[in-house]
Formats: sequence, structure tokens, C-alpha cells
Amino acid sequence: MNGISIRHAEAEDAEAIHAMMSDVRTFGDMLGLPYPSLHARRQKMAKRDASRIDLLAISPTGELAGLVMLLPYGKPRLPGAAELGVGVSAKWQSQGIGKLLMKEALAMADNWLGLRRLELTVFADNHRAQVLYRQFGFEEEARLRAYALRDGEYRDVLAMARLRPEGGAA
Repeated sequence: MNGISIRHAEAEDAEAIHAMMSDVRTFGDMLGLPYPSLHARRQKMAKRDASRIDLLAISPTGELAGLVMLLPYGKPRLPGAAELGVGVSAKWQSQGIGKLLMKEALAMADNWLGLRRLELTVFADNHRAQVLYRQFGFEEEARLRAYALRDGEYRDVLAMARLRPEGGAA
């Protein structure tokens, strides 16, 4: 896709990820707080759990276009389950980056990690993201009413999940 490459995140990517996640057009649709700490991001990336997968979409000029995270739960009774999170840089939104990241994350989950269940949360008013998730088999499982504070108001969030089809990858 237009020279976009996918690769694993490295500790050296902390600054680029921090810049993307500091943009209100990105973090406003996520459950994180504004003004994240670059120092905390660096520490978090340096101490990442080996089971966590962070894939980056990189432009031909080396710019971070987006990221997708797979966070296996690591609980004995949830061996095949993980949380999924996607973020796309404001400059790269509506250009297929989210779709590319989702495709790569699901290939990793299905073909390499053997994950059976992927879960995510999305603000109920983020219809564009919901359309993307539904394209990849995610279904709404619950509406969490007044779940997250955004812009001074409690907002509903949808809990969505995708079960890998029986017999292997989708």
C-alpha cells in the first residue's frame, strides 16, 4: 500500500509513538489521557513484556503512520485471548492504514500466536472505527454505559470481540 511497511516497534520508536499519541485527533478516540509522558513511554517500551506485540506502519519517508497492539492476557484460563488496540496518526487517517494494521495484526494473532479471541473497546460514537472492526469480524458484545470520561462527560463504550473461525485463520 503506497510503500507503507510494517515492522515491530523498538525502544527507539518511543518519541514517534509519543508524538502520535499526544495528538488530540488520535488520543481523543482512545481511553488514554492527554499529555502523556515521554519518559514514561520510554520506560514502558524498554520494559515491554515479550508477549506484547506492537506493530508499526511506517511511511516511505520513515514517518510513523500508525500502530496496532496485541496484548495477550497471560492468565491461565485465558490462554488464547488478547486485547487489541489500534491508533492511526491524524495525517494518515482515511488512507487505509487502519485496515492494513488490522490485517497484519489478525494474521499475527491467527497464524503465529494461535489466539482464539481478540477483544477491544471503542467509544460508541466512533462509528468509523466500528466499521473497520466489523470488516474484520468483530462483533459488539456489550455497551458499557457511562464507562469513560471524555471532554468532561461520561461516554458509552462498546466491548467488541472477534473469535477466530473454527479450523484456523480467517
